[in-house]
Amino acid sequence: MNPLKSGTLDLALLAALQDQPRYGLDILNHVNARSGGLFDLREGSLYPALHRLVKAGWIESDWQPSDRGGAPRKVYRLTDDGRRALQHKRQEWQTLRGALDALLLRRAA
Repeated sequence: MNPLKSGTLDLALLAALQDQPRYGLDILNHVNARSGGLFDLREGSLYPALHRLVKAGWIESDWQPSDRGGAPRKVYRLTDDGRRALQHKRQEWQTLRGALDALLLRRAA
């Protein structure tokens, strides 16, 4: 099961960009590493999602030289609208998490 297919991909990508700009493969590796491999994000899902977030105005990109002297890389960063979207999605996640916790956690009455 890939949890990113259940509507959390935007949240994961925005969160991956919250502290610093990143290029595509760096985003992919960051999300996969931070999730302990649970998300198993692939390039075929990553790039269409990044394009969608650019179109929404939540992230922007530009080409920057590679730090290793190779071909330039497209680097993505959050916009101000993206930071607001991240905050909103975080609040939605906390609400959902709280509701699920209330259903799943059995407490003595």
